[in-house]
Amino acid sequence: MAERERLEVDVLFVGAGPASLAGAIALGEMSKAASRTLEILVIEKGAEIGNHALSGAVLDPRALDELDPEWRSHDVPVEAAVARDELWYLTAKRKIKAPLVPPSLNNHGKYVASLQKIVKWLAARAEAAGAQVFPAFPGQELLWEGDRVVGVRTGDKGLDRDGKPKANYEPGADLIAKIVVLGEGPQGTLSKQAIARLNLAAGREPQVFAAGVKELWQCPSGSVQAGSVIHTLGYPLPAETFGGGFIYGMTGDILDIGMVTGLDYKNPTTDPHDELQRMKQHPEIARMLRGATLLRYGAKAIPEGGLFAMPRLYADGLMIAGDSAGFLNGLRLKGIHLAMKSGMLAAQTAWDALEAQRYDAATLAAYQRRFEESWAYRELRLARNFHQGFRHGLYLGMLNAGLGTVTRGRGFGVVDRLHGEPGYAVMEKAGYKPKEMPRAVIDNVLTFDRLTDVYKSGTMHEENQPCHLHVADTNVCRDRCTVEYGNPCAYFCPAAVYEPLFEKRNGSVEGRLQINFTNCVHCKTCDIADPYQIITWVPPEGGGGPVYTGM
Repeated sequence: MAERERLEVDVLFVGAGPASLAGAIALGEMSKAASRTLEILVIEKGAEIGNHALSGAVLDPRALDELDPEWRSHDVPVEAAVARDELWYLTAKRKIKAPLVPPSLNNHGKYVASLQKIVKWLAARAEAAGAQVFPAFPGQELLWEGDRVVGVRTGDKGLDRDGKPKANYEPGADLIAKIVVLGEGPQGTLSKQAIARLNLAAGREPQVFAAGVKELWQCPSGSVQAGSVIHTLGYPLPAETFGGGFIYGMTGDILDIGMVTGLDYKNPTTDPHDELQRMKQHPEIARMLRGATLLRYGAKAIPEGGLFAMPRLYADGLMIAGDSAGFLNGLRLKGIHLAMKSGMLAAQTAWDALEAQRYDAATLAAYQRRFEESWAYRELRLARNFHQGFRHGLYLGMLNAGLGTVTRGRGFGVVDRLHGEPGYAVMEKAGYKPKEMPRAVIDNVLTFDRLTDVYKSGTMHEENQPCHLHVADTNVCRDRCTVEYGNPCAYFCPAAVYEPLFEKRNGSVEGRLQINFTNCVHCKTCDIADPYQIITWVPPEGGGGPVYTGM
């Protein structure tokens, strides 16, 4: 076996998203201002920075204004200022346009944007500030001394499907850091390890997620108003299921169209990818896409639990930022600005810790205090009970959101905090033949099957490598899940990764679970939604996965 390379740095940011990159920029600029040299490293699992970055997105520039007040003159790749806001309630055939857009969805002064383009710009700024940014370096496991995080081991390269070294084998590196900042996105692999080992979610509400599924469409010339923002409620989701759609007008006559489906649904045959296809079949939306061509597809999980579902943000040698920590406002459908702010707060805390040469939890607790004194905390507090209000369906959830507007976030709560359940615990057992949700008719013009969309995601993985989707016990899939839930993995995965090849014969179930891991678009839905919690998503060999150009 080849020896592992060891690299020592001052601060290691894991995941090149808006949280880590904003943090690296802020920390680099602090060190330059003080004429101090720091070793700042950002690692990213994608082959190129931005390949795995996906969001709606409507960008609130508040954090960007703090990071760089002159950003508007620096050619930041936002698409357009928001020019029009609409909220539609959809029935199967009609739309009802809301006469007023709720204050939380008033996007005046915001920008439609591609997160992929934003993070590429932020990465260049981070390097200019003195950070090193390494793509194709997936963080595989945390390195510990007792209960203190001291670094990250990156994934090995050149292993075959049985985990044995091939001729091009290269062991992952041990990255030793005084402080590790985890900004891996939702359900981060290392964040999940740390939260479980250190019990960082003790006393918190369970985090709940939604699956966001999105397509980019090239529309006929002159047909798209850049900066138009439409959000939808109702069709195609049943009233018991949280979620809604979005349609954003980008420059160049491109439409971003997507569907958000709460992963705390009850029906185990709920299919987030299919919900998007059905949404496009609505007459109003089909009209918008007439003559258009599908360009790109992608999916990601969205942390919707809110303020009370956020874990403790720090531990010895560790801080957690961005979506990994739940920095997302579900009421406003925005998280990029909160992720950036979290990275900047972590950077200030890291700077003070480096100055004091102390990296223990007591020192890094300043990150939590800074957050609680910031506008980010005040914003999230106003939305603290938003998602929990949808436990009993769309209409009560909307009523709770309206009450929250006038009660400064309390909503239905007699006390300050509404309680929730993890999504996988809400799914109802349906027996061997669950009641099927309605399905879209696939015509390969307006609607597409999952494999076609996976092709449009640009996803590529080396086939002869270990499967990065670990199922702890496939006997559970065969003997219990088939009978109790009807194998929901065949529905909830938006990339056709899971293929349950089971048959009921003579009173028992036979067959196997086939995992088409090369289809995986890295959304983490399986890790979140599996009702038995036996699926663990880990990063594949560095560089594999989707290519979310323009997403």
